Amino acid sequence: MSSRSSIVRTLSALVMGAALSLTLAACGGGAASGGGAETGGAEGGLVGKPAPEFTAEAVTGEGPKSVKDANGKVTIIDFWATYCGPCKKSFPKYQELVDQFGGDLSVIAVSVDEEDTDKAKLEEFVKATGVKFSIVWDKDKSAAKAYSPPKMPTAFIVDKTGTIRHMHAGYGEGEEDKIAEEIKALLGQ
Repeated sequence: MSSRSSIVRTLSALVMGAALSLTLAACGGGAASGGGAETGGAEGGLVGKPAPEFTAEAVTGEGPKSVKDANGKVTIIDFWATYCGPCKKSFPKYQELVDQFGGDLSVIAVSVDEEDTDKAKLEEFVKATGVKFSIVWDKDKSAAKAYSPPKMPTAFIVDKTGTIRHMHAGYGEGEEDKIAEEIKALLGQ
C-alpha cells in the first residue's frame, strides 16, 4: 500500500511540474526560460524573411501601427499580453530603447489578449508601464498566426527594409542590452 501511495505522489508531482512548466513557457518564464535571439528551427523561421503585414486595432501610443507604416525605421514588433509578467518588465525597457535611438527606432506592441477582454485592461497595462509607443490589439489573432510567437513576450527585430533580422522569445534581465546591440548594428552605428 505504501508503494502505491508513493507512486501516486510521484505521478502527482510530475503532473504538477509539467503544468507549471507549460504555464511558464507560455509567458516567457522569466530568467529560467531565458530569451535571446533565436535563429533556427520553427521559432526562428521568419528570421531573414520580410515581416508579414498585419492589421490590428489601434489602442494607444505614438508611431507606426503596421509594418508598412514602419518602413524606413528599425522596428521591434513585440507580441505581448496583459497576463504576462515578463511583458510588464520588457515594456519600460523598450521605451528606454525608443528614447535612446530617437526617431530611428519604433515599437509596435501587438496584444494577443482575447477578443472579450475589456479594452480598458490593455490601457491600464500601458499606463502602468509608462510607455508611449504604439499598442495594437490582435483581436482575431491574424498577426499571431502570421508570426507564430512561441511565448509571451516575443520580439521580432525588423530592419529598415522590413526584413526580420532577429527574434527574442521570452524576456529576461539584460535582454534589452542584446536588442540595443542588434539595433545599433542595423542602424550602422
